[in-house]
Amino acid sequence: MKYSMVFAAAVMALALSACDRPTTTVVTPPGPAGATGATGATGATGAQAEKGATGNTGATGYTGATGETGNTGNTGATGYTGATGAEGVQGERGKTGGDTVIIVPAPAR
Repeated sequence: MKYSMVFAAAVMALALSACDRPTTTVVTPPGPAGATGATGATGATGAQAEKGATGNTGATGYTGATGETGNTGNTGATGYTGATGAEGVQGERGKTGGDTVIIVPAPAR
């Protein structure tokens, strides 16, 4: 920026010298820049927005219907009765006593 001001002043001087004016214009360049100013204070933080309202709870769903009772199973078939056993063979006829003697003791007192 410093050079553009000097350049603009030089061009202006040349432009004015091209006219018929016999006067000369003296242009003084600007002095050095001043010190930088202090930094400004930080602005206050904005207020926090309000929290929105909580939505309503949804309705409870319906309870499902009870299922139907199943069919009763069939009763089993009755078992077969076993066959009657064969009749046994008849034993031999007893023999009449021979020379065997049987002694029966007297009862104890």
